[in-house]
Amino acid sequence: MKLLYKNLSESARLRVYVSAGIRHVFLASFGIVMVYPLLWLVFSTFKPNEEIFSNVGLLPETWVFTHWAQGWSAIRGHTFGLFFMNSVTISGLAIVGTLISCSLAAYAFSRFRFPLKKMWFAILLATMMLPDQVLMVPRYILFVNLGWIDSFAPLTVPHFFGASAFFIFLITQFIRGIPYDLDESSFIDGCSRIRFLWSILLPLMRPALFTAALFTFMWTWQDFMGPLIYLTSVRLYPMPLALNLFVDAQAAINWGALHAMMVFSIAPIILLFFVAQRYFVEGIVTTGMKG
Repeated sequence: MKLLYKNLSESARLRVYVSAGIRHVFLASFGIVMVYPLLWLVFSTFKPNEEIFSNVGLLPETWVFTHWAQGWSAIRGHTFGLFFMNSVTISGLAIVGTLISCSLAAYAFSRFRFPLKKMWFAILLATMMLPDQVLMVPRYILFVNLGWIDSFAPLTVPHFFGASAFFIFLITQFIRGIPYDLDESSFIDGCSRIRFLWSILLPLMRPALFTAALFTFMWTWQDFMGPLIYLTSVRLYPMPLALNLFVDAQAAINWGALHAMMVFSIAPIILLFFVAQRYFVEGIVTTGMKG
């Protein structure tokens, strides 16, 4: 790149620098516009309730530091620590179930030969096209008959049985990009199929598994409709349902406390994105290339 700049004339170099400067200014401005609502939400936790919607600026005119404590214990009989642990439990079990079931199903579709394999894979892809609203009533009837209502089972157990068709498809496409020569050489050395999956294939599948785990966490952590349908006890509520308890049409809403707990609820997702950004991008790129 430096040699290319040296071969350019002064005017051409100036145009390159001006073009790069305009591009960076545009991207920085666009980034500020995108992050402004999040910053406003954070600073609104330090504003009085009457100032939150009357002052569109970031910095509050009067600083208030009690909203976090008020929001933490706003739900009578429970703290947000309980709701946070409920979300952690549901998301953790969903991730474990998704990785186990989808890895096994993807391994079968990509490496095994069995009757009507293409038809079953086509049915799997067809289930991805069904709107979730279509399955809502049949699922509820099934879980009622199983006695799973008002428990974490409807939100976690299906993940252990390959309910995430999208991740089965994604991991299957990734495994198909791994050469079959690796399988044959392993079997010649006496490696069983389970040992091959555990010792050789799973380490190679890490980008796809990271992608599946990250998406499962984000979708489960911020899921509102599922817990709303299946959970009735407040002690089992995850963070999204707990935040909904702040909204009461017959009482004044403590917006500062609500915003404080909203920041607390989205903080794990933001932190996870920054910590696992490299794996996130790598998983998206490699799974796309392997498809």
